[in-house]
Amino acid sequence: MVYKRERVFGFFKGMSFPLASIAIYNSVVFGVFSNTQRFLSKCRCGEPEAGTGRSLSDLLLASMLTGVVSVGLGGPVELIKIRLQMQTQPFREASHGLKSRAVAAYQGPVHCIATIVQMEGLTGLYRGASAMLLRDIPGYCFYFIPYVFLSEWITPEACTGPSPYAAWLAGGIAGAISWGTATPMDVVKSRIQADGVYLNKYRGVMDCISQSYRQEGFKVFFRGITVNAVRGFPMSAAMFLGYELSLKALRGEHTVRSE
Repeated sequence: MVYKRERVFGFFKGMSFPLASIAIYNSVVFGVFSNTQRFLSKCRCGEPEAGTGRSLSDLLLASMLTGVVSVGLGGPVELIKIRLQMQTQPFREASHGLKSRAVAAYQGPVHCIATIVQMEGLTGLYRGASAMLLRDIPGYCFYFIPYVFLSEWITPEACTGPSPYAAWLAGGIAGAISWGTATPMDVVKSRIQADGVYLNKYRGVMDCISQSYRQEGFKVFFRGITVNAVRGFPMSAAMFLGYELSLKALRGEHTVRSE
């Protein structure tokens, strides 16, 4: 249906803004997690190296803080992406029975931002933030914690850090787990953010959950879980592999300069 209506370009709608910000977003997310975990470990043990192992509580707190920070950065980005992807939905739904026609509400990311700020104020850029918090806080717990323990389990004891294979496999599994478990709130978040292009259908998170359940049943909250899990494996595998290889390269350069 997407191909018939919009051809190949329809599959890449709304990608310019996320592509422009993905490097900053991921560097902040990984930086917040690693530095928070290191800080908590230092407070608990004096020095990170002095500990007997990674504390689950440290990992949990670091992951939760990462989830909060991610919403502050990623909320507007995801809102713009969703709005641009959903803006050509049939106008019939928004017009309560009028003749169906596809209407482009936004001319691009900049016009989308300007329109939202003009109509809803700056707070409009954080529509769906509460649902995103409920998705990302547990989502990042199921993202970083499985990665840490799986990578340590796969990596031989003689190695000081995860091998490329361990980072790739553990990252992929962690991504599949995280996106699979985050799907219910991702559905709610996406519906709230898509809402408001033509009319406001939902009054909040609970109202969205209630209406979605009444109209489509419990299974609606798991719609797209297979796609999310399948997408999460290669995406997260590449991300963690790139992260670990970048750390090794930077640490090696720092060691050479120190000598």
